[in-house]
Amino acid sequence: MNNNEELSPKVYLNKVLAGTATGIIVGLIPNAVLAAILKFFGDNVFAVTLTQVAVIFQIGTPLIIGALVAMQFGLNPMQMMVTGGASFVGSGVVKFNPDAGAYIGAGTGDIINTMITAALAVGLILLIGNKFGSVSIVATPIVVGCGAGIIGVWLLPYVTKLTTAIGNLINTFTTLQPILMSILIACSFAFLIISPISTVAIGMAIQLGGVSAGAAAMGVAATTIVLVVNSWKVNKSGVTIAVALGAMKMMMPNLFRKPIILLPCLFTAIISAIPVALFSISGTPASAGFGLVGLVGPLASLDNGLSIVLVAICWLVVPIAAALLGQFLFEKVLKLYDRQDVFEFKG
Repeated sequence: MNNNEELSPKVYLNKVLAGTATGIIVGLIPNAVLAAILKFFGDNVFAVTLTQVAVIFQIGTPLIIGALVAMQFGLNPMQMMVTGGASFVGSGVVKFNPDAGAYIGAGTGDIINTMITAALAVGLILLIGNKFGSVSIVATPIVVGCGAGIIGVWLLPYVTKLTTAIGNLINTFTTLQPILMSILIACSFAFLIISPISTVAIGMAIQLGGVSAGAAAMGVAATTIVLVVNSWKVNKSGVTIAVALGAMKMMMPNLFRKPIILLPCLFTAIISAIPVALFSISGTPASAGFGLVGLVGPLASLDNGLSIVLVAICWLVVPIAAALLGQFLFEKVLKLYDRQDVFEFKG
């Protein structure tokens, strides 16, 4: 475990965010990918059962997040699972329904409240330290697990109202000014995907939906394609393939070293966002931060009524054409940067 001197507020927050980002991807990707594919198999018993398994797995997302947040702080296995349990409770993913007389689980709960509860649980564990001694196996789950859990339950209604309001506000703006807001959202996520901030966590936290989620996913896709197009002749094939499969954050050092890397990314995001508004390309909070990874963005838009032809055009043809145009315009014509200098992976 790291000693307390290392845990400044910034470090503490970054550890919580890092654990949350990984936990969201682990928890959501199976259902996000499988649900869109398996629906084509109709009532096939195996497909239906696998779909149900993926949904149940997704319900465990807050538990996964809590455990991975605890892991960031170097907690022991028991403390990790206590943090995971508290996060699961505080997320609201499972609630008691008095009418049914049963506990009912659905979705992923409130991600922001999950983060808050996990942070509280870790804080309590670090504060208590070894004070429980030999009874820690009994006391820690009760004091930390239920203690942080009940605080999370108390906070949940207020945090949920706030996150829902933010999401509704963005979705409303997209309805009023679809092209402008689609561009702004796409550009924001095009930047976030190569920043330390998780696009998946943001999309889930503020519950982006509809065209807003489609624009967010398109922004992620735009940056992915720009990085692939520009990395192809600059880096080893393994780097380019890793980026194409979802490791866009590998390029974070490039962003801090050469911020001009954002220019072609934002250019491609702007062009790619226009079809989002024109064809009402929609998504879900779960698909908003994935983009092309696992084909989550395209499959979500297909699931929301976009034809297969438009899926191919909007998600591949337009962004690739925009990325190639941006490469030619900024590097060859305007000579604003050298591809080798900006896109070479230094890791």
